[in-house]
Amino acid sequence: MATVPAGSYVIDGSHTDVAFTVRHAGISKVRGKFEKVEGTITVGDNLADSAASVTIDAASINTGDANRDGHLRSADFWDADTKPTWTFVSTGVEGDGEEFVLKGDLTINGVTKPVALDAEFNGSVVDAFGSPRIGFSATTEISRKEFGLTWNAAMETGGFLVGDKVKVQLEVEATPAQA
Repeated sequence: MATVPAGSYVIDGSHTDVAFTVRHAGISKVRGKFEKVEGTITVGDNLADSAASVTIDAASINTGDANRDGHLRSADFWDADTKPTWTFVSTGVEGDGEEFVLKGDLTINGVTKPVALDAEFNGSVVDAFGSPRIGFSATTEISRKEFGLTWNAAMETGGFLVGDKVKVQLEVEATPAQA
């Protein structure tokens, strides 16, 4: 069993993905990711004493379609001009070792709700440039309506254009914080 090295870390935004999947028109899934994410991770000697804090630039959305991205940034969805950041602040860790649950408060669109991330410690290395790195994967599912993201369009055949459940996937790399 791998042990997460205790210490303070900074999320490496260029090697971190915050992605999501949501059902579209009831027949397919749309994927997207946020290009700008930053944050800190503090790993305690006991994993339960660990914490994380993450900030996502809401305008950095990339679904591969500029028109859709613009609509998501608009007041119909998360109004990135007036609510430019989303945040996650951990409130607790359950489990031990490689797999654990990271609980915390997620704020999207100015609405804060508790979430639980099923997380996995992927290991630690010293990269080719001599820098220590740690890596994690995590997933959760949220209801977009609970965060005030209620825009939708009814379809002639029944149902709605955008599904309510959003699967969130994270791949996180972090490096030691500088003293």
